Amino acid sequence: MSDRRRAYLFAGGGTGGHLFPGLAIAERVFELEAGRGADRPEILFLCSNRAIDAKILGAASIGGASVRYVATIAAPFVVSPRGMVRFLGGWGPTIRQARGAIRAMRAHAEVRVVALGGFVAAPCVQAARAERAPVTMLNLDAVPGLANRWISKRAGAVYSSAQVDDPISKGERHWVLVPPIVRGEAIAPGDAGHCRRELGLDPTMPTLAVTGASQGARSINRLMEEIVRSRRDALSGWQVFHQTGKDEVERTRAMYAGAGVPARVESFIASMGLVWGAADLAVSRAGAGSVAEVWANRVPTVFMPYPYHKDQHQRVNARVLEACGGALVAEDMIEPGLNMDGAGAAIMEMLADAGRRSAMREAIGGLGPADGAMRVARAIVEG
Repeated sequence: MSDRRRAYLFAGGGTGGHLFPGLAIAERVFELEAGRGADRPEILFLCSNRAIDAKILGAASIGGASVRYVATIAAPFVVSPRGMVRFLGGWGPTIRQARGAIRAMRAHAEVRVVALGGFVAAPCVQAARAERAPVTMLNLDAVPGLANRWISKRAGAVYSSAQVDDPISKGERHWVLVPPIVRGEAIAPGDAGHCRRELGLDPTMPTLAVTGASQGARSINRLMEEIVRSRRDALSGWQVFHQTGKDEVERTRAMYAGAGVPARVESFIASMGLVWGAADLAVSRAGAGSVAEVWANRVPTVFMPYPYHKDQHQRVNARVLEACGGALVAEDMIEPGLNMDGAGAAIMEMLADAGRRSAMREAIGGLGPADGAMRVARAIVEG
């Protein structure tokens, strides 16, 4: 192991699903470096220029210091004239930007690149290859996307928190399965009463957590409106924490207030550990990050996977929790009336069945600890 100072370049963005696991690993990298008595490691995130990236990284800290991040103009690969122009227009500049960052870090440190997957990571990995910097890739979804397939062939090691049922990983020794990767802020910091108080909720009242992940989910928001409108009795005795995504907050707040349902509604919250810790039941998308956080906090959950992915990878992400009995997976039919017969019925059934919720929580506990972040960080630091 080299005694030279280390620098870590994390490449990824566009959604919280890429950034939050990267932050989790960066937190553990910092802990390991501090434990060996090394100088403070340099940690830099290269992300997208989407507003959500600045919101997440701007609020994050590691070791008491704000996270350094730089936005790129990287764009996803889209098969349309306009999409191709954006992709090609971002590819070269992002490579040059990443190469410049690696060279600047290399002037005083040994550089290691961590690819978080997705459209930002791919050009940064190309830059790392040109600069001969070692690359570790993080794969989070059970069905790898196009960018991850490309990156995996160029990374020295790939760590996946999902069982990948895909030819891309079969027979590949550099693919390593690890437990879920969860940042510290997404772990409940106390019991349910403490978490509810911190959120401004009644500490003694059963709590339903509703989240469409970092960007919200309109179809989930509309389903909750339909439940409140047509089956208000199902929420009797319950309070709600609802993360709506942008542009939906006032409408959703007014909906709960008009029905007399105690609720806190936010467009986004960084401290998801409080939300999971407060929850007796959750309704959520099934992105890899959300599934990992549900696992880590043992929250009985009705997952509504994002309905527009062709490969339906969110449904596959939730398979492990569904199989153990810790979660239900319902198809998002998009229209609230149609969703009432599937997801809506499942939510109302779970609201009324404390015994089943308890059994689901125990089932998730049987899966073991969600300590993938430390395992990946140790491999990166010691590699």
